[in-house]
Amino acid sequence: MGKIILRLDRMMVERKISLNELAERVGISNVNLSKIKNNKVTAIRFSTLAAICDVLDCEAGDILEYQRDK
Repeated sequence: MGKIILRLDRMMVERKISLNELAERVGISNVNLSKIKNNKVTAIRFSTLAAICDVLDCEAGDILEYQRDK
């Protein structure tokens, strides 16, 4: 079975937004956003994902990537 990779770091660079600014605008702590950004989470709330997409003006598919096992 493959896995889901979060590409939030790439989208943040494209949108030129810092971790602190995104965390503040989404309404979550810097620590939690950092865990999401660095793929250190096993789950993410849809409401959090929706808020991130709203702030970054992107689709969930721009952040989530499916990676097949090799």
